Amino acid sequence: MKNLKSVLGLAALSAIAGTALVAPNVSAWGDSAGGRKTYSVDEINNGAIDDKIVLNSIKDNPTVGNELYFVQAHKNGSSDLYEASEISVEDGMTYMVRMYVHNNNRYGEKMTAKDVTARAVIPSDSKTQLSISGVISSSNATPNKVWDDIVFKADTNFHLVYQTGSAHWESKGASQGALSDDLVKGGVKLGYNSLNGELPGCFGYSGYVTFKVKVVYDYDFTIEKKVRLADSEDKTWYDQINAKDGDIVEYKITYKNTSNVTEKDVHIIELMGSNLQYISGSTVLRNSKHKDGISTNSDDLVSKNGLNIGDYAKGATGIVTFKAKVVDNLTATFGCGADNVLRNWAQGYIGANDTMKQDYADVIVHPACPENHTPVDPTPTPVTPTPTPSTPERLPETGAGSIVATVLGAGSAVTSAGYYVSSRKKRF
Repeated sequence: MKNLKSVLGLAALSAIAGTALVAPNVSAWGDSAGGRKTYSVDEINNGAIDDKIVLNSIKDNPTVGNELYFVQAHKNGSSDLYEASEISVEDGMTYMVRMYVHNNNRYGEKMTAKDVTARAVIPSDSKTQLSISGVISSSNATPNKVWDDIVFKADTNFHLVYQTGSAHWESKGASQGALSDDLVKGGVKLGYNSLNGELPGCFGYSGYVTFKVKVVYDYDFTIEKKVRLADSEDKTWYDQINAKDGDIVEYKITYKNTSNVTEKDVHIIELMGSNLQYISGSTVLRNSKHKDGISTNSDDLVSKNGLNIGDYAKGATGIVTFKAKVVDNLTATFGCGADNVLRNWAQGYIGANDTMKQDYADVIVHPACPENHTPVDPTPTPVTPTPTPSTPERLPETGAGSIVATVLGAGSAVTSAGYYVSSRKKRF
């Protein structure tokens, strides 16, 4: 519950000073005077503040209740009531935050607040609780700065992403409309007839600053990829193997939940390069419910949406295996006598989350040269593959739970002509 003792909290003082929010998880309202007096509507009507301008200090506002708690939030697009102290948030969901702005003086334009400015402070760290603070200031108000916050809570660490272009000013005046994204930087001027910082007193001139933030859970999990020849007596899984055109190879993608919470709707995507041909229906999933493996006739694994392998509790593991045929299309370009590296990536996502982990495994093909053919000469200094060769990028989401990725073009990765220079596996 918000309380006056929190007024002197470090988070609030940092917010009004224009510095980074040091302790954003303290639920606090406050002001630059160290604790402003509140008034009832009747007290205002009976002249309690006729001689001064006061911002957001009515304790029984018939529309928003206690104006001390002027920062509120709810799920974007929902009919849920706005929450004024804290709100439980969901992964991938966007929330509307609003800041109520009210010059409490009853004399309208005769007692206009000057240089009225709104600022939102959104923390950049990752925690199970994060506070968004709103600051309203005016050069001739007493006190001249007031602030409040709302706590976003979840059962796992998350971060907040401000939705660019979402800031808006809602009022009955001509100034209502879009606000600059400076709202989350140095602040933006408000106003009634224009955004000139002038806001007359009384209810009719009040308004709302609104903006949107997206909640992104920071899941903790690992993705590991291995490969082997499908029909070999050697059943060991490797980071890289040698193969020839026409061979059948088998891949293993291992997901492990290393967090303290259940991770729902885990998706695995195989980014199949053109030099390997996925064998339809070869995908098998193994986990605690399917210890002997369950086959799927779906080719979702190599589609843009990926394969949903279900929900996994803390420490749980899911293993996906599948087969592919080596189709070496690189010889025509690089010639025989050179090692062609077929590098294929696997990616893991959680639900509609933006967090992605990936890993790769390599198949090395060394095409033989025909008789009387001169092989390609190795380059004097072979080029080492970069740490993130042809790193695939995720496309924009198309809806809740949608998971998409680009599919690599002609060959996941190749070295220069000559021979393969191994680089250790990287995780992202």
